[in-house]
Amino acid sequence: MKKPTIVTLCGSTRFKDEFAKQQLNETLNGKIVLTIGCNLRDDNELFKNLLPEELRKLKAILDVLHFRKIMISDEILVLNVNNYIGESTEREIEFANSIGVKIRYLLNEI
Repeated sequence: MKKPTIVTLCGSTRFKDEFAKQQLNETLNGKIVLTIGCNLRDDNELFKNLLPEELRKLKAILDVLHFRKIMISDEILVLNVNNYIGESTEREIEFANSIGVKIRYLLNEI
């Protein structure tokens, strides 16, 4: 049996529905999918009691964790809905490129 490709989904968490859609699509295509573990935008109930400094530290920890996911991936899939790529996603693309991880885009019109 061939080793399955590991893909990490990258993009703005504002596109949570696209994350879910692509997680399913990539899984059905036989890939191991790594994605966001939580969404600071939508998981307000979990994070509403955090002080701004605590929230900043949590975001930094989650960012490092996502970079580690990229490190163990064969490729990333950039969810550039409406051709939007934010600063965090741009850093993830640059990092993937710097370590030789293949980069795919949901929309190829960029």
